[in-house]
Amino acid sequence: MALTGKVLKSSIKINRRLSITHKSMDELQENTLRKLLRSASRTDFGKHYNFEAILRSANVVEEYQKQVPLFDYDKIHKEWWLRLLKGDKDVTWPGEIKYLALSSGTTGSSSKQIPISKDMILSMRKAGFNQLCRLSDFNLPTSFYDKEILLLGGSTQLEQIDRVSMGDLSGILAANLPLWMNKFYKPGLKISKIRDWNTKLDIITREAHTWDIGIVCGVPAWVQILIERIIDYYNVKSIHDIWPNFKIYIHGGVSLQPYKDYFKSLLGEDIIYLETYLASEGFIAFELLNGTGAMSLVMRNGIFYEFIPFTSDNFSSDGELLEKAMALGFSEIKENEEYAIVLSTNAGAWRYLIGDTIRFTDLSKQELIITGRIKHFLSLCGEHLSVGNMNDAVSQLNKEMNLNIKEFTVFGNNVDNYFTHTWWLGSDNLLESTLISDRLDSILCSLNDDYKTERTAALKEVKVNLVSNDLFYKWMKIHNKMGGSHKFPRVLSDKQKISWRSFLEQQNVKLV
Repeated sequence: MALTGKVLKSSIKINRRLSITHKSMDELQENTLRKLLRSASRTDFGKHYNFEAILRSANVVEEYQKQVPLFDYDKIHKEWWLRLLKGDKDVTWPGEIKYLALSSGTTGSSSKQIPISKDMILSMRKAGFNQLCRLSDFNLPTSFYDKEILLLGGSTQLEQIDRVSMGDLSGILAANLPLWMNKFYKPGLKISKIRDWNTKLDIITREAHTWDIGIVCGVPAWVQILIERIIDYYNVKSIHDIWPNFKIYIHGGVSLQPYKDYFKSLLGEDIIYLETYLASEGFIAFELLNGTGAMSLVMRNGIFYEFIPFTSDNFSSDGELLEKAMALGFSEIKENEEYAIVLSTNAGAWRYLIGDTIRFTDLSKQELIITGRIKHFLSLCGEHLSVGNMNDAVSQLNKEMNLNIKEFTVFGNNVDNYFTHTWWLGSDNLLESTLISDRLDSILCSLNDDYKTERTAALKEVKVNLVSNDLFYKWMKIHNKMGGSHKFPRVLSDKQKISWRSFLEQQNVKLV
């Protein structure tokens, strides 16, 4: 065991030295784009947009941006990716796409279906290994490299539809781990196949004392719930009583910030927290141990990046991309300005707007933070509830219960890690609010898979309040937001929440 640790530690240090490059960002990105275009030139997408002609042009990046339009999910799925479900080959990437990652829901469907190619799996593996290579920054003992890694994710038993396997990205990746990882991987292949989440957590809890975990990877809400179960099951004070060598927590999916204080109370000692930006569309960035809290962009790994300034020149007030929107390269962007990120990848995403907004904190080091979504989302614990989901749910609720809702808003609460959603619906209907909240909750579960999952765990309660529609407009008038393009915010910020509740108290409205 000790020999394995020494070999892995040495390999990591060598890989760090070999990964150093002195090429400019634009040069690296052009090289990546050329490779992508060459690889996909004989696909249906490559032929349609004449990738071969783009490669022959004097300025490949400029010509690519001129010939290939920007795509959001609905557009690229309808025009191209839908064919992947039939098993069609060479659509947007060469060969057959065997995996589709189910990502958070959109307005039109429960889940996005994002293609995952063999090349993308290899790229994600490479990025993950490069992140492990940064362990050499932490001055960890050689014995640590023999410790096990807990990957707390979705089931590796994927849903099979014709020739395509679909499931959570974490499940797809766990089913395709490199051989060297099997020695370290927990919960292991058998447990990882379990689909029922509570059953999986129960079995992991019972097995926990037999493992020597050094690194835990997973979404904060799930990891927190698991650690709580383990502590309760073994009647110990902290997780370090069971896993004394637990030193690193690699997290992503949602911000750790709402969880961190409580998370620390579950520990027996300080650990290292590292954020990852691993989306279904690609492994985009990971955090370095440099105290900035930012993540370093992953380069030379099958992704060509573009950035659209997140301004009214490029996006509507609802977050819709405008026709005149212009995407920028690295030499054109600035630090501390917000951009919507656009990807072209080795899984057949082309100029694809993934919906996230980011801000570069240090361009010289390619360091960034995630700032949000181009459309309003409510995601306290991974529920990823979009305004599209909300609009669809309220519309359906209106039709079913004749509530005559004209305005609505929602905000999230976190009190001691007790997560709730509080809705305010503009209606004069006298129906019992619990009947409405139950039906609204059910509709949202049908619209959004992530929301449905979180309602079985971290998202404890959904509250609904009925108030007069006139109150929404009165509040807007007070804030000089009447008329024109102004609209009542569907998701209230913390500042707006305080203002809204204060206003309702003044109107003698009962608050819940």
